[in-house]
Amino acid sequence: MQTRSLGPGAPLVSAIGFGAMPLSIQGRPDESVGVRVIHATLDAGVTLIDSANVYCLDNGDIGHNERLIARALKSWSGAGPSVLVATKGGLARPQGRWESDARPERLKRACEHSLKALDVDCIALYQLHAPDPQVPFVESVGALAELQREGKIRWVGLSNVSVDQIKQAQSMVPIVTVQNRLSPFARQALDDGVVRYCAEQGIGLLAFAPLGGAGLNKTLPQNPALQPIAKRHSASAHAIVLAWLLAQASNIIPIPGARAVEHAVDSARAAELSLSEAEREAIDQACF
Repeated sequence: MQTRSLGPGAPLVSAIGFGAMPLSIQGRPDESVGVRVIHATLDAGVTLIDSANVYCLDNGDIGHNERLIARALKSWSGAGPSVLVATKGGLARPQGRWESDARPERLKRACEHSLKALDVDCIALYQLHAPDPQVPFVESVGALAELQREGKIRWVGLSNVSVDQIKQAQSMVPIVTVQNRLSPFARQALDDGVVRYCAEQGIGLLAFAPLGGAGLNKTLPQNPALQPIAKRHSASAHAIVLAWLLAQASNIIPIPGARAVEHAVDSARAAELSLSEAEREAIDQACF
């Protein structure tokens, strides 16, 4: 597996990460299947797993994804580079809804719960899940800076943010990663300068929903722009999309999810694909 820098002062990680959310939200597989999917991901060379305390069904299920990852890591018999687990705080799941709650006291409490769920003394990468419109951004970031000073988190990341918000956060604490939506179907992070700014700063850009989300994901094999490229590379259309993302900038690390072993392994293989300029342009110009 090829590697990329996670961010300033952080280690190299696999060029393709794993977004573990599908293993814990609505439609999730049995936990035994979830463990097998994580094991297959690790066996394929992935060394970055992304989670969040709210990857679960509702507030009564908080931490499900983190506990599942901890269970999988403890039972994994593979050998290789150490695995970095990133998680997030700043949302809540009342009655299964997704709601912002990035008050400093709630972030600190969420971090404590994540430490227990992951069964670690220090979280490697802790990210603000999203700015809370009801809470000053600097207060939420300040809580993460305080958690870092206390030794509860090693590196700080942000998610769903603009360039101005990244700069504002950097004035308070070193920012290692930014996690924004990015795919051929959702290119805002490219268009609004987030990818470019992060590349200039050496910040890793964790691309979530890199395959477009559940709706678009299912249509990729039939896409007329992707079909011929996938055939030439003897690869899936999904892997071609991930390869396109990797080619956009050297700091981009896609974090596709999976509910099945074969899909997790297929995503990991995308790191070995190299698209031609003409193939990248064909995807650039395609209508999705």
